[in-house]
Amino acid sequence: MQQILNFIFKNSNRLLFLLLLVISFSLTIQSHSYHKSKIISSANFFTGGIYEKINGINEYFNLKIQNDELAQENARLKSIIFNTKDTTKTPRVDSIKGVKKTDIIVSKVIHNSYSIYENYLTINNGSASGIKPDMGVINSAGIIGIVDNTSKNFSTIISILNVKSKINAKIKKSNHFGSLIWDGKSTGFVQLIDVPRLAGVRKGDTIVTGAQSVIFPENIGIGTIDKIYTDNVTNYYTLNIKLFNDMTSLGHVYVIKNKDREEILNLENKSKKDE
Repeated sequence: MQQILNFIFKNSNRLLFLLLLVISFSLTIQSHSYHKSKIISSANFFTGGIYEKINGINEYFNLKIQNDELAQENARLKSIIFNTKDTTKTPRVDSIKGVKKTDIIVSKVIHNSYSIYENYLTINNGSASGIKPDMGVINSAGIIGIVDNTSKNFSTIISILNVKSKINAKIKKSNHFGSLIWDGKSTGFVQLIDVPRLAGVRKGDTIVTGAQSVIFPENIGIGTIDKIYTDNVTNYYTLNIKLFNDMTSLGHVYVIKNKDREEILNLENKSKKDE
């Protein structure tokens, strides 16, 4: 303990200089959006590289599990082929309504946090692949989140399991909509709030993305109603939604380019200014 105190007293001037330098850098970054964006971009590049290496190591050690899964999948596919009367038909390629293949960027999750209130994902594609902030991210099961920041080769995604996330969603059968949020409790459930009492809702009803979103195409799957709560003060429903996705186990994802987004936002902003 005495040696530590002696070191601090002996190098007090240098330590004070370093402390003041760190404080000055922090104040500069916080007060200037340009510096802040550069720091975030650099951090994405650095941490993205680390996450990619870790993900590669994990994949190597999980090869046996993946090989077993692939063997089971091959067996299932062969069973389908051998029991199909006409095997000359071209397989139908799944597509997202209203989205061209050229407007979808295939990427992979290399880091996934889901144990805190503000969860983020990292994927191994960035601005070099055409990814920009505010693009929607989905997979074959449903929505994943929204692009937050990008570097050249990596991007961070605001997960739907983030208490700051807020996405327009609707009840598929009735088109009544609300705001999709997360209460920070369970990784398997999110909440749809501000749903009018006029909406006929039942447990098991499907929830999808709404038409009011400029980030996601309409009717992308989210989950099903698990529980229904009534707010007697606001006279609205709060719906507990069981997610289609297992947000704790994510692999390949699709980043969606919405070419109409800028035009829609510019038009809406112009209308607001004219009021």
